Amino acid sequence: MSSKVDPQFRDIRVDSDDLEAARSWMSGICGPHRLVSATPERIRFHHSANMFKSMATTLGTIEYGTDVTIDIEDAEHFSSYSLSLPLVGQQELSKDGSVIRSDRDQGVIVSPNENQLLAISGDCRKVQVVITRSAMSEALEGMLQRPLDVPLRFEPVMDAIDGASASWWRMARYFIDELERSSELFEQVAFTRDIESSLIKGLILAQPNNYSQELRDALGVKLPHYLIRARQYIHDNAREALHLEDIEAAAGVSRFKLFDAFKKYFAMSPMVYLKKYRLNAVRQEILEHGSARNISGIAMGWGFMHLGRFSSEYRKLFDETPSMTLQRNEARRLW
Repeated sequence: MSSKVDPQFRDIRVDSDDLEAARSWMSGICGPHRLVSATPERIRFHHSANMFKSMATTLGTIEYGTDVTIDIEDAEHFSSYSLSLPLVGQQELSKDGSVIRSDRDQGVIVSPNENQLLAISGDCRKVQVVITRSAMSEALEGMLQRPLDVPLRFEPVMDAIDGASASWWRMARYFIDELERSSELFEQVAFTRDIESSLIKGLILAQPNNYSQELRDALGVKLPHYLIRARQYIHDNAREALHLEDIEAAAGVSRFKLFDAFKKYFAMSPMVYLKKYRLNAVRQEILEHGSARNISGIAMGWGFMHLGRFSSEYRKLFDETPSMTLQRNEARRLW
């Protein structure tokens, strides 16, 4: 195992061909876990990262070089929130009986206090941000102005295409790129403390979690009841032939007021929100059932009757065609 670790700034460059050495190193970064591979002789572990001094937040890239599975057995002692977004390749997070696929469009969060399995493809190179449990709790308590009564739990899927979570990923990648160029400015704790605070608070605000509603109340950001009704109506009836009048009736307010609220809180109109919700649902079904079901059938099941327009809108949102999504997923199954 070769490594270069600057103790002053924690400029990390670690390479190893040994599975146990890789496990031991990452246990020191994230917390105790098992690392398993059917081909341990092929491991080519590489971790390039920087650790900020003030709160021990680690930002960088990681790859294992062969298919591996990370098993969080001792969930209570897993000491961090580990966020990862593949630059190439894929990974799958298994928890609570469900499997979440992660690629360049969708990151995942491995959290403390939860039993999880993360399967990483051999060709996966990913951005990884590790935030200690203590730093996360401290930031959240400061935002709420009270001690936490239960551990912070995030929704594990983190959108990297659109919305607040995508903005967070762009911010993280920007800092990683800058750290690769030069670390001189980032050696100043007075500067990096604010960066870490922005990353941690930004994550808490951007990614849905079990404190989101309380934070909205505490920070004065509360969705109007009519907007909640409209959103839930869209989610419940997205497979049906919905019209703006239907959503308007479910909300119980004027069209102008409905449009104004959607623009203010979601930055899009009600019908664009519906279309995006449907497109995301189609993509999830392709990832989960695409090998057994026809893409056209999936799309029509979610209300897309004009398949040419559907394919164009899908590509615009995900930067690939539905068939490309299916091909990448099928290739992943063969690894």
